[in-house]
Amino acid sequence: MAKPRRGDTLALVIDDLAFGGEGVGRVDGYVVFVPGGVPGDRVKVRLTETRARYGRGTIEAVEVPSPDRVSAPCPYFGRCGGCRLQHVAYPAQLRFKERQVRECLTRLGGLTPIEVRPIMPAPDLYGYRNKMEFTVSSVPDGVAIGLHQADRYDVVLDIDRCLLQSDTMNVLLAQVRHEVTARGLTVYRLRGKGDTPSDEAAHGLLRFVTLREGRHTGEAMVNVVAAAPDVETLGPLATELLSRVPATTRVVLNVNAEKASVAVGTEEHLLLGRDHIRESLRGVVFQISANSFFQTNSGQAERLFSLVEEACGLDGTETLLDLYSGTGAISLLLARRCRRVYGIELSPAAVADAARNARLNGIANCTFLAGEVRHVLPSLVQEGVRAEVVVADPPRAGFHPKALAAVAALAPARLVYVSCNPATLARDLGDLAQRGYGVEWVQPVDMFPQTPHIEAVARLRRV
Repeated sequence: MAKPRRGDTLALVIDDLAFGGEGVGRVDGYVVFVPGGVPGDRVKVRLTETRARYGRGTIEAVEVPSPDRVSAPCPYFGRCGGCRLQHVAYPAQLRFKERQVRECLTRLGGLTPIEVRPIMPAPDLYGYRNKMEFTVSSVPDGVAIGLHQADRYDVVLDIDRCLLQSDTMNVLLAQVRHEVTARGLTVYRLRGKGDTPSDEAAHGLLRFVTLREGRHTGEAMVNVVAAAPDVETLGPLATELLSRVPATTRVVLNVNAEKASVAVGTEEHLLLGRDHIRESLRGVVFQISANSFFQTNSGQAERLFSLVEEACGLDGTETLLDLYSGTGAISLLLARRCRRVYGIELSPAAVADAARNARLNGIANCTFLAGEVRHVLPSLVQEGVRAEVVVADPPRAGFHPKALAAVAALAPARLVYVSCNPATLARDLGDLAQRGYGVEWVQPVDMFPQTPHIEAVARLRRV
């Protein structure tokens, strides 16, 4: 068969899911990625893109649906860029995620044979997120506050209700939208050629709205990210939110006057309430500020942290290093089982939160240090710090090579790796295997149902 061309219609059987959740079908060996395809579907697909080795197409008809295809409950499914697996039955989602972890470990890490435990399912399939970030955008009939349209970072889909967040957060979202519209607040956009520097309407104010909630405490936070520190304009909005949604304990303004489209500010102003909300996990209370990292699925995080504790195998005599420690969740939960804990985290704000959380819970055997792991860890070793156990929860990019080398030089007896990216997990485990570590087991954990994202915990022992 000749290579298909753009605009062709093909009959396909979807036989797999790709990393991003797209269906994968083949015609005479030619791979076609199909958004919305479910393994087992027989579909007609119109090609929208063709490359030498693969193409991409849209479904024109599902001729025979897969037994794993279900109706997506969200009215925005297919248009919204999130929740790309709502149309896949949950047991099939779990099989897909577990298989991807196995394949990455074998193909990218060269780790075979290796024990991969059955994936740990999530108890809550919807309403589990304790943090959601919404973009504010101008639309012809007013203001949109929502999520980016699928594969379109320049188009914001107005969201009335997101199924991944709680009823409280959805009420807050609706109230924020009402207040923004009623008060005629302007929306940020880059100035065009015809605009003048003094044209405030062209520049606008609002950029993002981030909602957070302590799922075990009921406390809620609204973080408004704006282009200017306009406390006078946003103060009344904060007051109205508190009166309408009593769970609101904090409204904060973060200022981002830069072109970078990120929901983090260079300065922060407290508009109303405390400077934090609280969350409780396994008997430890955490104070969380607007820009601090915290696991976004509180219920499943407790199960994840129990798994990490099991993997550490602590008897109370160990010194433990917690790398990429964030606000100190793992450090503080494990401190009750260790002699000493050192946490290393790049964000000074997160380190301050971690130290504050240690004081709040009366935990005195934790020390938190700000800086990159690749720099701080060698300094600790030079100062004579030794550790029997290392826990690492790096970002999606995984370990920096120098940080991984520093861990190997420290030579802890046990290493527990928490990963949100199977590809970089496999890469780093393969590297550690060559540095004298054996992978005892890997446990996939589903932290984010309805999405392709996969968490995993690996236990390694120095051999």
